[in-house]
Amino acid sequence: MSASFDILIVGIGGQGTILASNILGEACLIEGRPVKGAETHGMAQRGGSVETHIRIDGQYGPLIVPGTADLLISFDLLEALRYSHYLKTEGKMVVNRHMVLPTSVFTQKGPVPTEDEIIAQLSRFKPCMIDADRIATDAGSILAQNVVILGAASWSMPLKSESLLAAVKKLVPPKTLETNVRAFEMGRAAGRAD
Repeated sequence: MSASFDILIVGIGGQGTILASNILGEACLIEGRPVKGAETHGMAQRGGSVETHIRIDGQYGPLIVPGTADLLISFDLLEALRYSHYLKTEGKMVVNRHMVLPTSVFTQKGPVPTEDEIIAQLSRFKPCMIDADRIATDAGSILAQNVVILGAASWSMPLKSESLLAAVKKLVPPKTLETNVRAFEMGRAAGRAD
């Protein structure tokens, strides 16, 4: 198999995981790089888990095998924990410090871990943890948290930040363009600082 750079994006329905994956795909097209992707939606419309697989420069199949992802981008703490087994040992993780109320998404029986417990379990990956909700709000809209996280994760991708920003400009609604450009740049600054 040819080497690929594998990115798993996870979140809760409505957080913008699909737009984020489309932005990554568009950035690959801008750079003329092969890309494959797949998405699964669980109960996404009801706040359930959503995962998107993006494979940059690979030849075979769109799905990432557990234990092989180069980068995990998570819009939610609990989802980062749920999908952490996809990361390879030296993989990187970018996580929003926010957690959706677990009663709406955690379907297994038993105790739900606290934010501190999740952060402790994720610490072995040395994650880049950012407050994407606050940064997005400061940029102009909490709805831009997905673009904030992409900006923070841009340091860990084999894509140029200029390509990612061009993809953001192409795919977000025109009336939100300025907010999303600010969100990307602020997220990129936060990712570098972490």
